[in-house]
Amino acid sequence: MSQERLEQFYIPEEQSVYLLSHDDARKLKDWVALCKSQLEQLGYRDIELIGKGAYGFVFAGTTALGDEYVFKFTRITLPQQVQDRLEEEAFMLEQVDHPRVPRLIAFQRVRRQAILVMERAPGANLEVFSLRHGRLSPRLVVHIAAQLADILRSLRREAGPAGKPVVHGDIKPSNLVFDPHTERVALIDWGSSVFAQLDANQQFVSTNVMELTSDDLQQTNARLGDVYFIGEEQLNGHLSSPRFDEQGVAGTLYALASAQSCRFGHRTIPATALGLPVEFARVLDAMLDPDPQVRARAGDYFVNHMPRMARTVMIELGDKPETPMVPVWVKPSQREIDTVVYSSRKSFLREEGGQDTLRAVNDVQLDRYYKNFMQGMGETEKAFLVAVSRLGKYPVVGGLAVRWETDGVYIDTVFNLHDRTLKTAFVAAVNNMVHLARGIYRRGVFKSCLFNARDTLHIDREEPEAPFMPDRGTAIPYEVSAAPDLEDRTRVHSYFEDGPDPEEFLQLPDEIMRCLETLNGIHHTGLIIFEALPTHLKIHSYYRLLDPAREAEFRDSLSAMLAAVPLIRGLGVSGYMKMPYKDTRTFSHIERLPDRFYPRDPRTEAANRPIVS
Repeated sequence: MSQERLEQFYIPEEQSVYLLSHDDARKLKDWVALCKSQLEQLGYRDIELIGKGAYGFVFAGTTALGDEYVFKFTRITLPQQVQDRLEEEAFMLEQVDHPRVPRLIAFQRVRRQAILVMERAPGANLEVFSLRHGRLSPRLVVHIAAQLADILRSLRREAGPAGKPVVHGDIKPSNLVFDPHTERVALIDWGSSVFAQLDANQQFVSTNVMELTSDDLQQTNARLGDVYFIGEEQLNGHLSSPRFDEQGVAGTLYALASAQSCRFGHRTIPATALGLPVEFARVLDAMLDPDPQVRARAGDYFVNHMPRMARTVMIELGDKPETPMVPVWVKPSQREIDTVVYSSRKSFLREEGGQDTLRAVNDVQLDRYYKNFMQGMGETEKAFLVAVSRLGKYPVVGGLAVRWETDGVYIDTVFNLHDRTLKTAFVAAVNNMVHLARGIYRRGVFKSCLFNARDTLHIDREEPEAPFMPDRGTAIPYEVSAAPDLEDRTRVHSYFEDGPDPEEFLQLPDEIMRCLETLNGIHHTGLIIFEALPTHLKIHSYYRLLDPAREAEFRDSLSAMLAAVPLIRGLGVSGYMKMPYKDTRTFSHIERLPDRFYPRDPRTEAANRPIVS
């Protein structure tokens, strides 16, 4: 992969503002305020920030006539050639004329700041909708699929003054706005779009002999979309083609039907296991097949036959909510929860001799979000890690430890969900994580902590050689909750169950380790993670004391740990997690979930089902 293409890398996750240093958080707030003031000066009102990503910010606002618009800003700290991409996006959007694509209003510059203005589609993006509702019903998935097939057919045709098919390049749930009242979708974010170099039959689009022999058609013009949803051809830098968008649509529909945030889980949780109509499920599985010829035939079938498949009689069956496969506790809270997931012990999930095409690329964000996260892993291993990340999109604190042995999978969890209305969707996400863990055949341990970023302590220092000095009055937060004493002391979980973590490089001072040993003897659940950067220390934590009689001792140990922070030397991460008690759930390995299809006679099926309250 060339350095040039990787400059188009999209970040699938964004960092919580509560994890930024004070200085970076202030810069972010100032920049957002500046964008809002510029829009107000242009005469817009009711301005709100509705999204942000690697390259910029997206705002919404209304005109004096009440029209709703979306405004896209690039970060002015980016290189000029990256900022210029916004003007290219405006040009590509102008080429597309489709009722399900919000149209371009204007591209303008205010001083050095480029602003893209377009129509605002009603509703919220499908990733947000999926997180709130869990698995979308088979009827709704098929209805969305018909609309996406209509968009693909339109993009396949020669469009605009260039007379070439257009490739969107980044079709995924968060780039589809869904109106729940009309159930219409709108495709947004054309920042990865290009004119196709090859048509759906993999023939060069241009008929000009000089163009066909030029270097332009020997080098891909494709931009890299979200690696969680794009297909192999786009990821590996093939010439751009409408096949790219078929892969984005397939990954999107699969994710929505299964309540996942990526395409990778289809080997363990196939589309044929999701209660979809037989024909549709098999087409979707074929679009995700490892064989490119199978994918191409399935893509053609999807585009051509989706209007007929969409006419299938389908009703809402009112399925009974899933039962969680591991414990999930619901603890409503008035506090704002900004969940962040920290995972360690991931290296064993990588395959021996796994492909490492991006090793030579020096890109901090790429390194963080892809190379060190998923590179060299199998599809199911990737899906498992993304499933754990999806848990962090809910207001939840706690953790999990998964141990793979030859005879099965052993899972310890503590999940405290703080919003009862999200339980059904959260349970679906948890069960996906368990199914995917069962589909992994290797030995090792994986740990993950979920904490509230709003509780993270930030300590700055002037230079890397200086000690980190906590401000006076700083304290590690904790909660107190009475719990029955355990008669069987062997069920008490320990901080030190699995020994030192091979992926954590920060060596904590002996004084902090002694505090952790003291805490280990007090019945509680919790986690603490020290993240030391050159001039910034973050202390992430979640503590819940389960023995109120020992609160004074517990509080003193936390205070002593904080007092020892100036002794921290070196850079890196070190974390410890303690479950309230051992409640290990054991699962057998699986190759894939069994087939489960939408019934042939849904009305009779619905009539015979018990009423779900």
